[in-house]
Amino acid sequence: MAIMIVLLLLGFPMMIPLITASVVGFVMIFDGFGQMGTFVQQMMAGIRPASLIAVPMFILAADIMTRGQSADRLINMVMAFIGHIKGGLAISTATSCTLFGAVSGSTQATVVAVGSPLRPKMLKAGYSDSFTLALIINASDIAFLIPPSIGMIIYGVISKTSIAELFIAGVGPGLLILAMFSCYCLYYAHKNKVPTEPKASWSERLTASRRALWPLFFPVIIVGGIYGGIFSPTEAAAVCVLYAFILEFLIFRSLKLPEVYQIAKSTGLITAVVFILVAVGNGFSWVLSFAQVPQVILESVGVNDAGPVGVLVAICIAFFIACMFVDPIVVILVLTPIFAPAIAATGLDPVLVGVLITLQVAIGSATPPFGCDIFTAIAIFKRPYMDVIRGTPPFIFMLVVAAGLIIAFPDIALFLRDVAFPDE
Repeated sequence: MAIMIVLLLLGFPMMIPLITASVVGFVMIFDGFGQMGTFVQQMMAGIRPASLIAVPMFILAADIMTRGQSADRLINMVMAFIGHIKGGLAISTATSCTLFGAVSGSTQATVVAVGSPLRPKMLKAGYSDSFTLALIINASDIAFLIPPSIGMIIYGVISKTSIAELFIAGVGPGLLILAMFSCYCLYYAHKNKVPTEPKASWSERLTASRRALWPLFFPVIIVGGIYGGIFSPTEAAAVCVLYAFILEFLIFRSLKLPEVYQIAKSTGLITAVVFILVAVGNGFSWVLSFAQVPQVILESVGVNDAGPVGVLVAICIAFFIACMFVDPIVVILVLTPIFAPAIAATGLDPVLVGVLITLQVAIGSATPPFGCDIFTAIAIFKRPYMDVIRGTPPFIFMLVVAAGLIIAFPDIALFLRDVAFPDE
């Protein structure tokens, strides 16, 4: 663990500290490199589950839609209906992030697709840049909760929890956070006397709705297909890729066939990084488990003696702090096995745990010092680090409150799951 932290602080890419720490730990446990084949087998086992095929599929679908017209059509529809109310532009931004999250499953794709067109509009309307940037990166993190969610897929594979149940359980918390953000946007607009946008006519709303109709079928395909028993989450990802291709290349004609190479190359690079992290993370987790590190850590901080609420609070704190410094996928891979004994001992619902872990990952992705969405915003909008993080505290506070509400009222996450899977 110390080696991993030191290498991270020295600026090495995440996979290098993970590999180095795993190999050193393995050598210490097995007294040499003689059994290194076992470690390689554990790495390969990490990327063997068929459910992981959904990850590159959703990344590819998101890449196609980000380069095409789907995001703009969704944004225009939302703006047509609520853009004219006080704080409507900010609420439209948060709603558009939620809708695009339900289409792409990627927070960083949402930052790019929604933030790029709406940030100039918000600045022109009178919103401060710090508020605008904070809203975009935090509202984009709702994509972690609204299905499809790449974070939930990784957690489901690691914990052997139903991905379909995780997907439906994320809807309630995602909508709760959207409502909280919308209330804050309304308060901010009134406090700072932000002018309203012109009200769209019903004909303009009808036109915007008609133009957004095709992209709106993405969540219908994902949610309806999975819970209607038509296909699995992995198959839903493949259908989304096909649908995105047909939409952008054949119906909208926003992309040309020569662009397929660049899209495939981008998806391949991102997928390679994700799968390397998953493989090495699984090997690292196996080394920790073999050395009984999870038991030692949990006993030393008293988690094993805590009740269900205490375990949930400990999980939230650990994941929140870890995601401030480390890539969210790595945090899920490393910390989930550590808390697995305590989760099993207290009889916690793994779906509820998965929703809370995903929420903490979402919070950490937009939290200083090293939240990944912060650096995405810096790269996309070309703004200094301090400008990007200045407006984040109110949103982080709301996300923490949301986590507390889910712990206090688990049905926020589990109600839809229980309706969709009554026999579970």
